[in-house]
Amino acid sequence: MAISTAPTPARPMRADARRNHDRLLSEARTSFAAQGTDASLEDIARKAGVGIGTLYRHFPNRQALMNAVFQEALSALLDRSRELAHAGRPCTALVEWLGAIITHAGEYRGLAQALMSASGDETSALTSCHVPLRQAGAQLLARAQSSGSVRADVSIDDLLQLTNAIALAAEQTPADPALADRLLRLTLRGLKADPADGPQLSPPPGG
Repeated sequence: MAISTAPTPARPMRADARRNHDRLLSEARTSFAAQGTDASLEDIARKAGVGIGTLYRHFPNRQALMNAVFQEALSALLDRSRELAHAGRPCTALVEWLGAIITHAGEYRGLAQALMSASGDETSALTSCHVPLRQAGAQLLARAQSSGSVRADVSIDDLLQLTNAIALAAEQTPADPALADRLLRLTLRGLKADPADGPQLSPPPGG
């Protein structure tokens, strides 16, 4: 008799487990916003009315909990990238989307640093946030480069690291709320393609 190799469908979460899951997410959002992403997991579990073991059954580590908290914002960023993919000014669309990432990262202290680390760690639970952001950004960047408004040697990985660095700088300077916007616009001036730029010829001997 042939043995089926089809994967077993995941069983739906029990009602009490779903309630615990939702309470943990709600408390994590509140704690991360108020205290940063290094907020105590024990306190999050306690405020949700469960033990730390229950938290770890739902979210094996801090990054898994962070990933779950940020899924709603991730969906909004991906939706915005699809809207901007048809904008009339590709470079402006790219800058606007990068600014949206900076704004999102600034909502939770520590998120920018975590995303920077996740970009080079495929085993991180936050990779499921980083990868779709990278793909969405790559499409906006390619469109801007095809229009001739952004240099061809710019990579989406560099841009995402740049936005996370700007978000981190803004996080460390809360007294200057306009810092992130200034840094983004200042830095992106160097990304624009200049038609006048070209290979520089060496002066002739004796010239």
